[in-house]
Amino acid sequence: MATAKRAPAGAAVLRGDITAAIRNAVMNELAEVGYGRLSIEAVARRAGVGKTAIYRRWSNKLEMVLEIVSAVAERSVPMPDTGSFAGDLQLLMFILSKALGHRIASQIIPDLMAEAARNPKIAETLQGALRTHQQAVGGQIVGQAVARGELPAGTDPDLAVDLMIGPLYWRLAVARTPIDDDYLEKLSAAIIAALKAGTAAP
Repeated sequence: MATAKRAPAGAAVLRGDITAAIRNAVMNELAEVGYGRLSIEAVARRAGVGKTAIYRRWSNKLEMVLEIVSAVAERSVPMPDTGSFAGDLQLLMFILSKALGHRIASQIIPDLMAEAARNPKIAETLQGALRTHQQAVGGQIVGQAVARGELPAGTDPDLAVDLMIGPLYWRLAVARTPIDDDYLEKLSAAIIAALKAGTAAP
């Protein structure tokens, strides 16, 4: 007769609701005070848990922040398939602009980029997470356009993502200038022209 498995005596059971509360607290603390001033004590207080609950999950502040921020950075963006590259591009940039313009993201991203310049571990982790995401987005959206005959074979998907994210990041995270649908439409047309011209160049 089969018996139900029991957790080993003394094993820590990590409750999902507590983990979610800690993750949310970390993101809000990062947005308010930045990585340099963030503390385990403040995160625990905001999450309504003891510090031991945090140390059961992560051994230190750096590990905690990197794991949580990487998970957010690696979240898949809904991949549009509107039937045209122009439509896909505009919709994807609309989604990205909303994400980059979010109150928490607009505070956290510049702060972590500054920390990455000083901390190789942060730089390596963020670059790895963002590169994986970039390859997935670029590969799919450019692949769809090539399959439809809208872009020539050999179009560089990484370049396409750079052309999309670069202006959006500059406007929203650096210059902090609002973006409207007209800007996204003009940017989409400029990206398509640049990709076609770059592929056609000898």
